[in-house]
Amino acid sequence: MDKKIKQSLIDIVGEENYTDSLIDMVSYSYDASEHRHRPSCGVWVKSAEQVSEILKLANREHIPVIPRGAGTGLCGMAVPVSGGIILDLSHMNKILKISIEDRLAIVQPGVIYAELDKALAPHGFFFPPDPASEKVCTLGGNVATNAGGIRGAKYGTTRDYVLGLKVVLPDGRVMRTGSNTMKSVSGYDLTKLFVGSEGTLVVITEITFKINPKPTATTTALATFDKLEDAGRAVSQITYSGILPRALEILGRHTILAINQNTDLNLPEVDAMLLAETDGYTKEETDYQMKKIIEVFKKNNPKEIKEAKSEEEAAELWLARKSSYAVLARIKTHFVLEDVTIPMARIADMLKGIEAIMERHNIQIATFGHAGDGNLHPQILYDGYDPEQVKRKEAASAELFQLAVELGGTLSGEHGIGLSKAPFMTLEHDPVAMDVMRAIKRLFDPNNILNPGKMALEA
Repeated sequence: MDKKIKQSLIDIVGEENYTDSLIDMVSYSYDASEHRHRPSCGVWVKSAEQVSEILKLANREHIPVIPRGAGTGLCGMAVPVSGGIILDLSHMNKILKISIEDRLAIVQPGVIYAELDKALAPHGFFFPPDPASEKVCTLGGNVATNAGGIRGAKYGTTRDYVLGLKVVLPDGRVMRTGSNTMKSVSGYDLTKLFVGSEGTLVVITEITFKINPKPTATTTALATFDKLEDAGRAVSQITYSGILPRALEILGRHTILAINQNTDLNLPEVDAMLLAETDGYTKEETDYQMKKIIEVFKKNNPKEIKEAKSEEEAAELWLARKSSYAVLARIKTHFVLEDVTIPMARIADMLKGIEAIMERHNIQIATFGHAGDGNLHPQILYDGYDPEQVKRKEAASAELFQLAVELGGTLSGEHGIGLSKAPFMTLEHDPVAMDVMRAIKRLFDPNNILNPGKMALEA
């Protein structure tokens, strides 16, 4: 980093909040994806004013700036592929306001998801999106990626709960979007534009979230199926049964086999396992919903159905699903967790297609995910030190994306695009759509300083 620019950054944030040490640059060179690239320096910011001054400097000098939260992203969106300044927002970690009367919470972007949930619990409220990394991920990152999770089938994703934002534009101007009201149709919806923009348009410095009363009762059940078609049909029938399950999760055969080979859970080795959970404000309400779901299970040739009779039994039913990612991550030296989403009626087709891709490329793919909203996570396991396996992994990934789009789906349901999926954007988006997205990027960021290289916005 140029000495004058380094001193200017130190003048803005203080010497203790600037780093260009090797150990920090290595730490900032990666996120939870397979991508790696070192920045020139990093700064810890504590206010929108500091962010503004840094962006003014970077914009004037044409230096890349990469906003970063906890680095839990799976697509390389926090990787500084062009070098530059890591803008670490983790010190902006205050919950500024909780207003139960207005059903909202105002937070800084560095607040950990679980901390907001903890703060809302005494009031009987919660923030419904529930990413798997909830104990470490930041809410700013959740907004930047439009994060989702297990409860997406009923409660949607982060975008459905963002009422307003305070953001800093690449030229340093500070702007507020949205409002503190449940409804607003005043002007263009800039709030929704910035949710899921992966730090390519603005830096988020404050978020106003809608919050919900927390249901007090849940009911959990599990069903196994020897045929994918039966499980897929059960998912479709549940979606038009009049019941919205809190969660409807699926584990495919190869995930089940991998869990059995690496744990003592002894799961039934079937083609698919469906885990359903309902919630509400009385036990009668959740039991009624689950009764309807079990009726659907029974119509579709299940091998076995289990309904939890206690919280302990519910935890046991959830154990396989909640351990799948961690178990699979230990099997090979490397893995890629993909995030394709298809119409729910095509889940069985997608699972069959994944098996064909796995056999065609002789590579292990274990699939699990959120059947209730069609969001599947094929986890490709491979030896990253073997060039031949790396080639097969890349070919398998490309075919996964192609298949998802052919089935009417999307490249990503909740993880985002980042670097990993940027080469495949034109599979899903036509030339006009790509031109419009690139024009929006140029409008906000003509010097291309904010998170360059992501989302295929510069082609």
